[in-house]
Amino acid sequence: MELDGRVAVVTGGTRGVGAGIALAFLRAGAQVVVCARRPPQVPVPGAEFVPLDLRDPAAVGEFFDGVVARHGRLDTLVNNAGGTPYRLLGEGDAARHTRVIELNLTAPLTASLAAYDHLRASRGSIVMIGSVSGGRPSPGTAAYGAAKAGLESLARSMAVEWAPDVRVNTLVLGMVRTELSHLHYGDEEGIAAVGRTVPLGRLAEPSEIGDAAVFLASPRAAYVSGASLLVHGGGERPAFLDAATVNKET
Repeated sequence: MELDGRVAVVTGGTRGVGAGIALAFLRAGAQVVVCARRPPQVPVPGAEFVPLDLRDPAAVGEFFDGVVARHGRLDTLVNNAGGTPYRLLGEGDAARHTRVIELNLTAPLTASLAAYDHLRASRGSIVMIGSVSGGRPSPGTAAYGAAKAGLESLARSMAVEWAPDVRVNTLVLGMVRTELSHLHYGDEEGIAAVGRTVPLGRLAEPSEIGDAAVFLASPRAAYVSGASLLVHGGGERPAFLDAATVNKET
């Protein structure tokens, strides 16, 4: 398998998109370490779990040193941990919104800096998990969108500064169906209705995000760095097309 002998860390890799990524790396032959603040309710089969608060730089440094001590190397860091509750800007103070930015932007920076020397030694790569929210208005998740925009910019700068030793890329995700989809889209009817707004007619599966992450970490992407790969099912149909009173099919 194409990642035989490689070692990958997936932050927030215990559920949802992160678990899908971890499983894809395992299928590709990699040894996988996942980290999160709390143990998973359902362990990812074959992955090693280590509890970690990514907001603690000292603990993050010790974590990566421990991964290399146990496994001998580090080849890929997938900065997946993140997320946000729905909160309009006026419904929270700056401190609440800042915590969202810390999780989605500062924590990936902390992890990347701590992993850098190990990745440089293996000529490895970093995969940032971005979001279409970083490239469009995100009412109700404005701080999250701002953080994801910053993450994509950070990745491009890292790709220049750390070349040629470490490749850095971003997966820009659209909507993904996970065990938490109901919190964002409602019941099955709501999820299906949201899926119909995507040109491909459905939400992505976590395994599909995992396959894209494996590609970026693999030798097949050896000349890909500083890139943003859109994994969004074709994006969103422009609203003005439905609002216009011309060019309607009859």
